[in-house]
Amino acid sequence: QVQLVESGGGLVQAGASLRLSCAASGLTFNVYSMGWFRQAPGKEREFVAAISWSGSNTNYADSVKGRFTISRDSAKDTVYLQMNSLKPEDTAVYFCAADSNRFIAASSRVGAYDYWGQGTQVTVSS
Repeated sequence: QVQLVESGGGLVQAGASLRLSCAASGLTFNVYSMGWFRQAPGKEREFVAAISWSGSNTNYADSVKGRFTISRDSAKDTVYLQMNSLKPEDTAVYFCAADSNRFIAASSRVGAYDYWGQGTQVTVSS
């Protein structure tokens, strides 16, 4: 079965960096767009970043542009989220997701994604 396993979360101070990883299995990784989403307590899940199946297209939420970078390694079936200049408002559970739609790449819609990981906690202290 499909599994998406996130890692790399933790507790850091404002201004620090973290790199999240999401290892995929049970699917043909290079035909899926991959996305990162986050959910803070009491809030809806929101889009963070996405990357197309080829890696040629990326998409970012305005709140993270210039600070976060999404990338993928097809040899390792893994997608990454490099997070720099972290802010307390970045605190959330971060989820990776896989989207099989071949017509719309790197979607920002939660509903577009077929598979989800269990999430990894990121906490940024001020």
